[in-house]
Amino acid sequence: MKQFKFIIRGNEYEVDVKKLESGMAKIEVNGTLYDVELQKEDKLSKTPILVRPPVPVTKDAHQIKKTEGGTFKVKAPLPGNILKIYVKEGDEVKKEERLLLYEAMKMENTLVAEKEGRVKSIKVREGDVVLQEDVLLELETEQ
Repeated sequence: MKQFKFIIRGNEYEVDVKKLESGMAKIEVNGTLYDVELQKEDKLSKTPILVRPPVPVTKDAHQIKKTEGGTFKVKAPLPGNILKIYVKEGDEVKKEERLLLYEAMKMENTLVAEKEGRVKSIKVREGDVVLQEDVLLELETEQ
């Protein structure tokens, strides 16, 4: 098949590959026949591995934060698609009243008001794709 010459530690070797099939090779080295088992090389994946830095979490991250002027921002808890908006700007909403319906992780989720207030602005439309922590709408509260 193929012939090779190797010099290893000053010694010259003539290698003749006689037969190669299914992970086994029959080779002749300086006139002596050997059966050699071949190892498969691990091929590197063509898919890149994305490494995200850890998300910084403060001690009070789980608490609702008040914003200036009594405005409360309703944020997307997960990435998803906005399916239906139940309120419009200027609407008065009560606690636990539904605000919008969105799909995340192949499930439909209804977001409800955590506080009473008036809808100050709606930042999304039906059909929009949102990421986690995107502001969906703002409520103006009395607090």
